[in-house]
Amino acid sequence: MTGQLGDIALTMNDGSPARLDDWRGKVLLVVNVASKCGLTPQYEGLEALYRARKDQGLVVLGVPANDFKQQEPGTDAEICEFARSRFDVTFPLAAKTVVTGQGKHKLYATLTAAAPDAVGEADWRERIGAGVNPNPEVMWNFEKFLIDRDGNVAGRFAPGIKPDDPRLVAAIDSALAQD
Repeated sequence: MTGQLGDIALTMNDGSPARLDDWRGKVLLVVNVASKCGLTPQYEGLEALYRARKDQGLVVLGVPANDFKQQEPGTDAEICEFARSRFDVTFPLAAKTVVTGQGKHKLYATLTAAAPDAVGEADWRERIGAGVNPNPEVMWNFEKFLIDRDGNVAGRFAPGIKPDDPRLVAAIDSALAQD
């Protein structure tokens, strides 16, 4: 990745180090996930999206976070087991990561600075109300950031935008079409 995100380091769910640059030339959909959230069934749609488009260059990157009402309390091993056994997840998972507040990971500091507003944000804010973080912070679990092949943020989608939402799918397909 040549954009602003390529040099960001992550720890993966198995403890191995990674950099966003490891997915150079791919389109990344970065999603903060949680196993005890009302939106957890989105794992199924994210996996379907990944399987349908991975050969075209899409990578879904799940980033477990316990930032919202402690809805991801498990260890990295428990999170992986849950995602794999319950939703047959094959896309990569990072280690549990802080995605909001002063201690947020550099990845999320960069993502939210690059895309402070999300598609579907108003509907989500109306649905959840006072419990949602203010902009530019991540609002809730299952917020989605689309990163193009060059490492630039190409879109941000509110938690209520499901993986099969036409707005998200169109943005992914547009990013995949860019060489």
